[in-house]
Amino acid sequence: MKLSLDALMVLDAIDRRGSFAAAAEELYRVPSAITYSVQKLEQDLNVQLFDRSGHKARLTSTGELLLKEGRSLLDSAAMIESRVKTHATGWEGELRIAMSDLLFFDDVLLLLEEFNQLEADTELRITREVFGGTWDALVDGRADLAIGATENSQGGVFQTRSMGKTKFVFCVAPDHPLAQAEEPIPQHLIRRYRVAVAADTSRSLPPRSVSIQEGQSRLTVATVEDKIAVQRAGLGVGFLPLCRIHDDVAAGRLVIKEVEEKRAPVQLHYAWKESQPGQALAWFIKRLQTFEWKLN
Repeated sequence: MKLSLDALMVLDAIDRRGSFAAAAEELYRVPSAITYSVQKLEQDLNVQLFDRSGHKARLTSTGELLLKEGRSLLDSAAMIESRVKTHATGWEGELRIAMSDLLFFDDVLLLLEEFNQLEADTELRITREVFGGTWDALVDGRADLAIGATENSQGGVFQTRSMGKTKFVFCVAPDHPLAQAEEPIPQHLIRRYRVAVAADTSRSLPPRSVSIQEGQSRLTVATVEDKIAVQRAGLGVGFLPLCRIHDDVAAGRLVIKEVEEKRAPVQLHYAWKESQPGQALAWFIKRLQTFEWKLN
């Protein structure tokens, strides 16, 4: 290969420092070595990188293009080097977290802020999952840690810890016909109206849905947040996590109604598969033991 990272480092230093001599000083080389590196690169690529017609050598348009693309390579190389060093110390290069959308993202932000103070070079990748999708991400290998997973249907494959229970309440918009219905509302009356459903994001495990009656019309959306919006707009009815709708209920945008068939509180867990987790995963596991979630 005619192009080397070292040659790109030389070009970068010349451009940032403004001269061959200053670049040589930064790279702890003699000026003649910098000149040789540039001349050899021009010969190897058969292009002119610097315009030497004036008192000061300036990058040509070809040189500017090479430097722009080359800096991306230098950044990538630096990231790879950093991740290799990080991995050697027991910190993962990447930690993938699947988070239930029943949870407030602000809670997770608190965890991320604490983790950030460790100054670990582990890249974090967080996805939002609905219902069984949180477990599915763990089963399918898309996540290393699941937060807010519901019941564990995988037996002893995963290590799980309880996060507490979240309560669900039946809600309608204040102008929806069911808002004036006598309580508790019977199932046959609820069946007359469209139910709002958040689609399970499972890919491998069978998708689940709850509190939907046979023959009832549905409006399916992607997330619990969308489901809340649909019910606020009066376009559907259904159960919602109480922790997510306090403001809507207080402001009168949603009305909680008693129904004959209530939905039991849902137990949430965090779970992982690694028997010997890396330092990043171990930190989250330990921190989650005492973290207080807003679940009700």
